[in-house]
Order: sequence, then C-alpha cells, then structure tokens
Amino acid sequence: MRPEGIRLDYRVVTTVVVSTLLLVLEHYHFIFPYKSLDRVLFYLGVPLFVIVVVFRESPASYGFQFGDWKAGAILTASGCGVAAVVALVTARGGAMQRYYAPQINTALPLVLDNALDLIGWEFLFRGFLLFALYPVCGPYAILLQAVPFTLAHFGKPEVETLSCIFGGSAFGYVAWRTRSFVYPYLIHWFLATFTILLAAGRI
Repeated sequence: MRPEGIRLDYRVVTTVVVSTLLLVLEHYHFIFPYKSLDRVLFYLGVPLFVIVVVFRESPASYGFQFGDWKAGAILTASGCGVAAVVALVTARGGAMQRYYAPQINTALPLVLDNALDLIGWEFLFRGFLLFALYPVCGPYAILLQAVPFTLAHFGKPEVETLSCIFGGSAFGYVAWRTRSFVYPYLIHWFLATFTILLAAGRI
C-alpha cells in the first residue's frame, strides 16, 4: 500500500483498522444474549478469520499458541501474585466496589463468564495487534497495543483506567516474551475474577 510516496504494510494497516472497528462495533451492538459471547465473536473470531483467510498466515504467528510455556508458567504465577496484591488494595475502594460488586450476579458462572469475556479481549490486544505491529515498530509495539487497551476502559473506575497503560504494557511484555497471548489472558482472568469476588465481599 503506497499512497503518494508513503509505503505501508497492508497487514499492519488492516490490523489497526479492523481492531479499531471491532472495538466500536462491539460497544454499540449486541448479538448474543451474553456480552461475553459478543466479545468472543468480535475480538477472537474476526481476528482469526482475518489472519487465516485474508493474511493466509498461521494464528501461531500472532500468539495463538502456548509458546515458551516454561517462561509462561513463571510469569503467570508472578503476575497473579502481583494482581492479587493490587486487587486487595483497590477492589474494596468506593468506585471499584460500586462498579464490580454487581458483576457477581452473572447469568453464566462468574469464572466462565470472565473466561469467555477476556479470551477475545486478550487476543485482540496481546495477539492480533501486538504481533502485527512488532515487525514494523519493534519493542514499541508492547506500549502501542496498550494505548487502545487503555482507551477501551473508559466507563470503568478512573483508577483502573489510569493503570491500564502500565498493566497493558506488562501484559504485552508477557505475550512478547512467551510468544503467546495465553499467559496474559490467564493473569487478566485471575485479576478480574478476584477483583469481583473481593468487591462483592465473597472473599
């Protein structure tokens, strides 16, 4: 793609545009009875379709694999430990408690609802975007994918949204280090579930 002297990688352009459109569409539209299923479709299904059908590449090249599982196990355990401390400090704060306590009442079991909700969410940022940007942006891709991730948190408690540029970058590093979105997904799932349980006073 070369508009008047500018050479652009079509994969990067496609990934950025598709990711942006998916975030907008998912925000405005409800397809399934459960929002978590919408996110599986928009954030996991569509990117995988683009990778396989449009790019004709393996999803493994975009972190859809277990990658370096030994590093992943260590980083996941460490990340969950840090996440637990963060949740213990923040989850019972006023805004966090008001936002998250009602989420204990999910139509699906909480652990399943969060698992479905976050698998696409993590693949979009720590798989599709990160590994498309990395060949042209290098390590900056770890930070860049955290920008739309942070903006997608508008509407959530301010303290959480402010922290996302740092937490999202940390998740990006884990994905880059392990060549897999699976490990930041597990950490994010643990953090979300633990936060809701704390906010609701269940633990």
